[in-house]
Order: sequence, then structure tokens, then C-alpha cells
Amino acid sequence: MANLQSPRDTIALRNGYEIPCIGFGTWKMPDGETGLEAVHQALSDGYRHIDTAAAYDNEETVGKALATAGIPREELFVTTKVWNSDRGYDATLKAFEESRRKLHLDYVDLYLIHWPAARGADADWQRTNQETWRALETLYLDGKVRAIGVSNFKPHHLEPLMDAAEILPMVDQIELHPGCNQQVTREFCNRHDIVVEAWSPLGSGRVLQNQLLIDIAASYGCTVAQLCLRWCLQRRAIPLPKSVDAGRIAENARIFWFDLTDEDMQRIDELDPLGQSGLDPDTVDF
Repeated sequence: MANLQSPRDTIALRNGYEIPCIGFGTWKMPDGETGLEAVHQALSDGYRHIDTAAAYDNEETVGKALATAGIPREELFVTTKVWNSDRGYDATLKAFEESRRKLHLDYVDLYLIHWPAARGADADWQRTNQETWRALETLYLDGKVRAIGVSNFKPHHLEPLMDAAEILPMVDQIELHPGCNQQVTREFCNRHDIVVEAWSPLGSGRVLQNQLLIDIAASYGCTVAQLCLRWCLQRRAIPLPKSVDAGRIAENARIFWFDLTDEDMQRIDELDPLGQSGLDPDTVDF
């Protein structure tokens, strides 16, 4: 991810489709006017990559914001995700059409399986994910989505899906931030040409008071939030920061004027567990 200069700069996915190197996350973003203003602010600050999901209950707000922003569709990159209860071939196709209707889009740039759902009511989660993936492949081949991938998948979730896939995943969106560096999953994805995206790249704000991060940020003249997002980029991950505060939205987009040294990257890598959500894909039961 060298030579990136702005949120609009892109990297190529496995199929050559271009994805902007930083995204605007909308998890827990309120539906309605506040969310609409936040997406408009993000677009004004140069973001072109918007990440949502059926489970966020804000696809309609995201769609309205995109439709009223005055930005050509081809400049936008929109991601959404199929929820656990909608997995399976037919259910996924139906869920996609509902998401597309809410987003007011002819196509979606990236469609993801939201969770592996490897625990809970579905004992045969591998087969269910394979059938869900088959639906994503159909959507991709039909031109309704431009890229397909997964979210919250660890290597042992990815391997059975990849074994049955005709088209391999292009993205894995995982919780990733200082104090949650996901080295095993990141290295697996790097080996298999799967682009990593980082949800909660600021640890939901919980990492911002860490003294080591405060000290390192001060040495660069950046904020701790900017430091965390820059660390993600330099670990070959696309950060997806979320905020509804105009100042923070702008701040989070300004991470291209400095580079972290290898030494500082290593110091951040070695942080003890910090700021994690507790949502382990192997144990969540939703």
C-alpha cells in the first residue's frame, strides 16, 4: 500500500477492481438525519468508500446520502453485508435485493458474509457458508456486485469456504487495531491475496488513552487516532473509522503525511491486548 496520498487512492483487489484505501464505517451510526449528515461530511472530506451492513439498520440512510451527495456513482465504493439469519443460497439472494433496494443502487461494489456463524443454532455452519458463498458468486457473475468477500473469518473459517469456492474471497474484514493485531489472520490473507479491512480500527475509542500510543503519536505530531489508522495502512489493512463528529471525520482522513518507522510499528505490534470488542467469531452466538 505504498504511495497512497489520499482517501480516494485505491488498491487493486484480486480481480483488478479498485478499492479506496480508507473507508467510512457506519456501524452504530444512527439512522436518520445524524447519519445522513455524517456520510455527507465524510464524502466532503474525500472519502469515497462507505461501509454498511443489513444488520446496521442504516442502509436506507446511507443510500439517501449517496443519492443526494452529487458524486458520480462510478467514484463511489459501497460495501454491505448479508446477516447470519439470511445465509444460505436463496435467502442470501433475497437479502441482497433488499439491501440493494434500500441503498438505491444498481450494483454494490463489495458484498460480504458478515460472520462465519460457527457457533449457535447452525451445527453445519461450513455447508451453510459454502451455500451462501455460492450465492455471492452468482451475484458477482451476474454483475450485481463487483467484488465479494467475508467478514470476521479466521483461517479455519476461510479454508473450508475456499476449498468449495469457484471464485476466491477478495476481502476479509476483521476487528483490527493496536492491541488486536490479528497477525495469524492477516498473514493468511496476505498469502492468499485477500485484502484485509479493519473494523473498529480505533478500538471503539478504547485505545486512545494508552500511554505508549500517546507518546508515539506525540513524536510524529499526529493524534492517537491518526497513529492507529496509519498503523493499519502500514500493516496492509484498509481502516474503516466511524464517527459522526465532523472534526474527527476530517482528522481520520488525514493520515497520508507521515510514515511510521519499522521500530514504532513493532512497538505497536507488541502491545498487550487492548480495546478489544470481545466479539470472537468462534464464540458469538448471534
